[in-house]
Amino acid sequence: MAKLYFYYSSMNAGKSTSLLQSSYNYQERGMSTLILTPGVDNRYGHEKVTSRIGLEAPGLPFCGTDDLLDIVSCHTEKHELHCVMVDEAQFLTRQQVFQLGEVSDCLNIPVLAYGLRTDFQGEPFEGSKYLLAWADDMTEIKAICFCGRKATMVVRVDEHGETVRQGMQVHIGGNDSYVSLCRKHFKLRFYASVNHSSSVSEDTSTVEICTT
Repeated sequence: MAKLYFYYSSMNAGKSTSLLQSSYNYQERGMSTLILTPGVDNRYGHEKVTSRIGLEAPGLPFCGTDDLLDIVSCHTEKHELHCVMVDEAQFLTRQQVFQLGEVSDCLNIPVLAYGLRTDFQGEPFEGSKYLLAWADDMTEIKAICFCGRKATMVVRVDEHGETVRQGMQVHIGGNDSYVSLCRKHFKLRFYASVNHSSSVSEDTSTVEICTT
């Protein structure tokens, strides 16, 4: 029985590298894969997935209105397919996560989705939220904060390196725009102008944090 897998992390953990390695492993054994990549992320060009260490492979772009079950089904009519892989899966919609579940459940094709868990404000992306809820297996890919702790969060920075606290959830960028941090240092940077304590209210304009 095929499964829906979710591999999640903060930025710079090697998600795309892991995806490309997994695709290569399938192909090395004579099996075929389909790599889906959100069209909104065109940092390294269109119709391909590229890792920070220079690995790349062709990818099929999709947008938020595409039916991924239909895309995969059409692909299987032309080619035998052994695995579907999704890069930057945080950009999936709720419906698309459901469709990927259908790929596993109805077409019996495993789906490997790779993405961020939270955005620059510490809020879950739509795709990640439903992958965490509906995936059969979830694996965290580790990234490291500058302090040596595991990095689980990410902050957005401007051209001067200052923390950005407001803005659109989707802003495509790399090391020039985002920094991966542990939870403690995320709070220290994102809520830098508030008092020392350990309580957080629903209104993040009145958050208190511990600096010890």
